[in-house]
Amino acid sequence: MSCVLLDNDRDTWSRASTLILLGFMCYALPWSVFAAQQPAVSPPSSSAPLLRMQGSNTIGAKLGPALVKGMLEAQGYRAINIQPSGVENEQRVTATSAKGQNVRIDIAAHGSSTGFVGLQEGSADIAAASRPIKDAEVASLAGLGDMKSRDAEQVIAIDGLAIILHPSNPITSLRTDQLAQVFSGEISNWSQVGGKAGEIHLYARDDNSGTYDTFKELVLSANGKALSVTAKRFESNDKLSDTVSSDPQGIGFTGLPSIRQAKALAIASGESQPMLPTQATIATEDYPLSRRLFLYNSPAQGNKPWVKTLVNFAHSPRGQAIVAQNGFISQTVSAIKVSATPDMPPAYQHLANNAQRLSVNFRFAEGSANLDNKALRDLSRVFDFLSSQNKLHQNVVLVGFGDPKSDPARAELLSKLRAMAVRRELAKQGVMFKDIIGLGDVLPVAANTGEEGRIKNRRVEVWVY
Repeated sequence: MSCVLLDNDRDTWSRASTLILLGFMCYALPWSVFAAQQPAVSPPSSSAPLLRMQGSNTIGAKLGPALVKGMLEAQGYRAINIQPSGVENEQRVTATSAKGQNVRIDIAAHGSSTGFVGLQEGSADIAAASRPIKDAEVASLAGLGDMKSRDAEQVIAIDGLAIILHPSNPITSLRTDQLAQVFSGEISNWSQVGGKAGEIHLYARDDNSGTYDTFKELVLSANGKALSVTAKRFESNDKLSDTVSSDPQGIGFTGLPSIRQAKALAIASGESQPMLPTQATIATEDYPLSRRLFLYNSPAQGNKPWVKTLVNFAHSPRGQAIVAQNGFISQTVSAIKVSATPDMPPAYQHLANNAQRLSVNFRFAEGSANLDNKALRDLSRVFDFLSSQNKLHQNVVLVGFGDPKSDPARAELLSKLRAMAVRRELAKQGVMFKDIIGLGDVLPVAANTGEEGRIKNRRVEVWVY
């Protein structure tokens, strides 16, 4: 049975009350589907590559090759080398099997959109993307199966889109609407945002980049702006960062591992407080410019065992350790101490003073009461953490949040229903809860003026005593 929508403002209160009953009837997948397995696979008999990855430079520059190397090591390969292929932003990973057979995996990192083109043309087995697949891309790849399904879409890491300045720049924070004005050219002098007088120099990723797509969606388009034609464009995150760190008047945006020698700003969105891109704020996806990194593959082509092997390895503890080693935020669950602040509701202040928050937020598919693909995998991660800490019984509090509704009581109800949806899944594994709380639209982490922000605010936190 499919779950009904939770966020349609046209719903009547009678339907809202019906949701309470239907919320417990949503179809739940067996827990076993989340268990990553590492089947041994054999190399092809020909000289063809084992695997071809195309797409995001954010992933393909370092993380993709590192995950491939780790996967090959786990499969018993030796003499593993990562080397340039002779084409800029393309690499080749070579190795030797236990039987002495030489193999290779090809990685091309020219931007997220090129990965989906590669899948469509048959030149790629897996697409690396630093943004979700677009509806037009889903339509173009319809022959490969449902590209938004759990089998096709894999969140392998969390990244923060860092806004970077020269280290000498005195500015410490900006709002997303100010960023939009800066990068559109409406604000062209640093004195207009509290800095020293001087022309602002803009640096941005190119049009193929998922990093640019994310910035465009979360900053520019969300504020009705377009990138200034004066911005200098880059295919590489690292080159952009190095240019900004050598230009006292420069500003740019890049993935978290590419901050390098530059200075990162704290960013605010809507009513949220400015946040630096830290491990905690990005892991929970509270940081306004946090984003997910994806691998996409065809669910209709089950005859490519190396695709499944790489995906399973990326999700494994060893794969997530490689994610962290390469400067991204892994999805390994940990407990975080949160400091209470005056703007927190009393119930939330009590949690901050007496419990710890887990480094994961559960979120939902767009326009749906169903947990999204990341949340489905996070269920097993949270359960494993609680089990390892002996916290399965009466130690857990779920806190639901949402976006504003015309009636505050409705917002509170919907936020609690989200928490109940997570409770239902974890309870199947024997987790017993101390409390389930719905706090409505308080403590937003994104602006509610756009759908992207509203979706981000619809979340469930996990707290442990």
